[in-house]
Amino acid sequence: MDGLNINNASDYLLKIDHLSVHFRTEFDQVSAVSDISLQIQSGKTLAIVGESGSGKSVTALSIMQLLAENASIDKGSQMSFLNKKNELISLTTTSLHQIEKIRGYEIAMIFQEPMTSLNPLMRCGEQVAEAIRLHLKVSKQEATQQTIALFEEVKIPLPAITYQKYPHELSGGQKQRVMIAMAISCKPKLLIADEPTTALDVTVQKSIIALLKDLQLKYQMSILFITHDLNLVKAIADDVLVMYRGKCVEMGNTESIFSNPQHDYTKSLISCRPDIHKRVKFLSSISENYQNLQNSNSEVRVITSKEFNERIEAIESRKDILTLEDLEVWYPTKKNFWGSTTAWFKAVNGVNMHIKQGETMGLAGESGCGKTTIGKAIVKLTEITKGQILYKGQNIADFSTSAMKDFRKEVQIIFQDPYSSLNPRIPIGKAIREPMDVYGIEKAQHRKDKVISLLEKVGLQAGHYDRYPHEFSGGQRQRISIARALALNAQLIICDESVSALDVSVQAQVLNLLVSLRDEFNFTYLFISHDLNVIKHISDHICVMHQGLIVEQNNAEALYHSPQHAYTQNLLESLHL
Repeated sequence: MDGLNINNASDYLLKIDHLSVHFRTEFDQVSAVSDISLQIQSGKTLAIVGESGSGKSVTALSIMQLLAENASIDKGSQMSFLNKKNELISLTTTSLHQIEKIRGYEIAMIFQEPMTSLNPLMRCGEQVAEAIRLHLKVSKQEATQQTIALFEEVKIPLPAITYQKYPHELSGGQKQRVMIAMAISCKPKLLIADEPTTALDVTVQKSIIALLKDLQLKYQMSILFITHDLNLVKAIADDVLVMYRGKCVEMGNTESIFSNPQHDYTKSLISCRPDIHKRVKFLSSISENYQNLQNSNSEVRVITSKEFNERIEAIESRKDILTLEDLEVWYPTKKNFWGSTTAWFKAVNGVNMHIKQGETMGLAGESGCGKTTIGKAIVKLTEITKGQILYKGQNIADFSTSAMKDFRKEVQIIFQDPYSSLNPRIPIGKAIREPMDVYGIEKAQHRKDKVISLLEKVGLQAGHYDRYPHEFSGGQRQRISIARALALNAQLIICDESVSALDVSVQAQVLNLLVSLRDEFNFTYLFISHDLNVIKHISDHICVMHQGLIVEQNNAEALYHSPQHAYTQNLLESLHL
């Protein structure tokens, strides 16, 4: 190939030289990827690590030529690929007709969100069979048989039945397995996995990683694994490329990157993640608006066992602020001809919990276990079936109108997706001020100053008052949600997966903010999460939920070091990918 300088080309399945990608906007041109070079060897896994906006996915989409219409790859960029015929082809100069033959057959891709990648109007099996027939030119019957065999290979239960199901009838992990089956259907030489486990629970995540490793070994595939989760990188990757703002800041083998990182950004990324083996008050973090990479906290104080035990003793001597007694929440799943319910789904099935004033209670468990239902039941966003919820010793079902108004002021919830919980048509200053107007907090002329004070308290600026939600990053929007919860001088705050969708450095900033606000205002938190590292870091006590029941409860350190229930043990083992 003219212009490509490749030494020992056969050693590399994919080689990228000086890739730069730009996006045209209405007013200017934005550089998404700048001068990236990488190589992937046959049968090996390269992980690209970085935060949202660093250029990871754009790099992967460039390989597949799936970039948006307003994107362009610089002429000096070169990408070469060794195909199944052992021919070295240029992915930058290949025609669209040729690249369509390569997609799925030579290079396959698993996307981050399987629900948006699968056609909701087609049965899952038909979608995989369609890809097989397109590339392998087999009969419909043969494609069906191959699809069912693939479903069995990726460990989908009841493969023949799943073939007939639509995407919405499958769990997140099962949908991702369908995507993997589709990706490996033509035995590609390169598999691109773009955040394939981000939205999945730890046990499902572990099984998907194990599956990918088994398939890689069986088919001798190379994998380009894109993620911001450093735990996954250690589990699956041979080599790591760290990206920051469209550039490669460090590249090396996985062991050396983790044991001896050279670049400040890599060091910061590694130290931002909560460490299950030691307890710290504040996580190392990177300033959201930093001009250089020296602003990460290099000194993070470890909390000793004595300090933690003293805090637990102090908490246990306090009064309960919230008590759940035999709480049950059922949803009807089947009704008869006359409209009477004949079957129920027991989302919460007899939960007891005591939360003390100033405590952070962690509620851990996988998707569907009932965590979010409990949070919604507490703030009366869903009706309870049986049991009772006591706030400061009083049953909330017996509250008068005025008492309920006070309760709604004192108990606030921060949702997982801050964007969907903010009105896109209302500036964030007005969104924070609105509940203050309703409850008469502060004098009217002082409320804007109070809102600005809250914005600054959560690390935002006075100038953000008149901006709209879409003008902020995910981490900033979560801070706005926290400021809104603080506006009413809340006493109990329910955090429902409030940091799950954030990058590790932004996650560290929000967790540090929650801890500092707890210490300053003596807040009580119910912290709901499926991220076991995060929940251990912030919680005093932890309840583990499984299928609507709390199966284990203990202080955070005791639960992690000596789990008693088999389900808790299984969850913790999933951390060690």
